[in-house]
Amino acid sequence: QGPVCSNLGLKPGQRLTVKGKIAPNAKSFVMNLGKDATLLGLHFNPRFDAHGDVNTIVCNSKKVEEWGAEHRETVFPFQKGGTAEITFAVNQNDVTVHLPGHQFTFPNRLNLSVFDYFDTQGDFTLQSLSWE
Repeated sequence: QGPVCSNLGLKPGQRLTVKGKIAPNAKSFVMNLGKDATLLGLHFNPRFDAHGDVNTIVCNSKKVEEWGAEHRETVFPFQKGGTAEITFAVNQNDVTVHLPGHQFTFPNRLNLSVFDYFDTQGDFTLQSLSWE
């Protein structure tokens, strides 16, 4: 588990940019955005080779112990041992995930008005976090 941020206060129209380094032998890593650790509006999980997925980004939402339907992106701009820059732009009804050369949206299933919580887990070392 990497750093945990709370009280982010991320509202529609704002964005969070995450930069870091991916482990050379990475299997997967996770970034969570939500209200707190039990209410996750966006569970962002790039998988190099984990849970039966290879080079796939799996996104989901979680309400207490209940996961939603998985959303898969087959565009995979990450490299083991490389660096990653990911921007999460919060909109009224969804979150736009900006990756190198690709972007997609994930619905705000929990109707969160503010994203206060962020954490990283897995084979990723956080280098910087900025929001605007």
